Amino acid sequence: MRIEKIADIVVETKVGVKPILPATVEVTLTNGAKSNLKVEWGEVLEEQLQLPGKLIINGRITSQEYPSPLVEQRADPYLLKHHDGYYYFTGSYPLYDRIVLRRAKKIAELSTAEEVVIWNKHESGIMSEHIWAPELHYIENKWYIYFAAGEKEDVWAIRPYVLECTDENPLTGKWIEKGKININFPSFSLDATTFAHNGERYLIWAQKVKQDTISNLYIAKMSNPWTIEGEQVLLSTPEHDWEKQGFYVNEGPAVIKRNGFIFVAYSASATDDRYAIGLLSAKENADLLDFNSWKKSAEPVFATSEETNKFGPGHNSFTTTEDGSSDLIVYHARPYKEIVGNSLYDYNRHAYVQRVFWKENGEPYFGIPGFVLEGMKANVTVRIIVNE
Repeated sequence: MRIEKIADIVVETKVGVKPILPATVEVTLTNGAKSNLKVEWGEVLEEQLQLPGKLIINGRITSQEYPSPLVEQRADPYLLKHHDGYYYFTGSYPLYDRIVLRRAKKIAELSTAEEVVIWNKHESGIMSEHIWAPELHYIENKWYIYFAAGEKEDVWAIRPYVLECTDENPLTGKWIEKGKININFPSFSLDATTFAHNGERYLIWAQKVKQDTISNLYIAKMSNPWTIEGEQVLLSTPEHDWEKQGFYVNEGPAVIKRNGFIFVAYSASATDDRYAIGLLSAKENADLLDFNSWKKSAEPVFATSEETNKFGPGHNSFTTTEDGSSDLIVYHARPYKEIVGNSLYDYNRHAYVQRVFWKENGEPYFGIPGFVLEGMKANVTVRIIVNE
């Protein structure tokens, strides 16, 4: 992945006044995909601004602007940008026995932000084992956490559950169990996510079928944040070879709406180095409960990179930069390939963040996990005009 073009930038200032330089610059890759990347500009000296004319300022583009990893040992990372000015982060805790939250005003600060346990597993019965993949959502002025859990008496009786908090701060507020989502299937299900579109709320989740041998994605409308209503429709099933490595799996859906489309990134195959992300898309005015409305990528859109030592990238979420200028993908990956024992209990799946590029056809381009475009040069032309 290389930069093909860097957008021209022109800013204007008055004699003697330091210009305000943009924090990012639009870059275009060789495949036509575009994104805004952070740029660090050289110093502007006062003596350079004393006469009208043009001034060229050099800068250096960087795509590695967040700690790498952002948070260690947090698989299934979920990052929410909220209107209160905070980013909220959660993910699967390595012991699979609790749900934790942390928040910070800047994404980079999440690495060292205090982490708070907001809920612990039950001692027995439902919600007592395998507390997996929590997601934090803010719906109609209330906080909700969607997560999966098993039972001590049957650890693989995994089902999706919902917590609710009506307090302003979800880290210190009281959380109430709303119970299990009313999915029709009696089998293993997890990774529930929710989104609103055209006045309707939807749920997408992973559901095992055929004696728990295949994990599909299903979609349904919701009557409230913890209740499905109406038909529960197949959205995607493993059909390509890269979705069937180790296990037949589609799971970990994450929704992003852009450019007249609804995109669902999802993860496929076993949770080792073969784990990868695929992409579903539907036009925003389509019937989302119609299987035929959705198009699936024939190849993975985000997969293991030995070059960057990011293995098994997957179970992502989406957010935006602090200034809202760019979309970000938040995902987990391991820094090594070989795993001893069951990959689910190898806890070194770390959370990473990187920019999303957008193709001319409106589709997202994720590149490779851990890519770095360091040292590329950018220029800004400063037009210095006379004070009026």
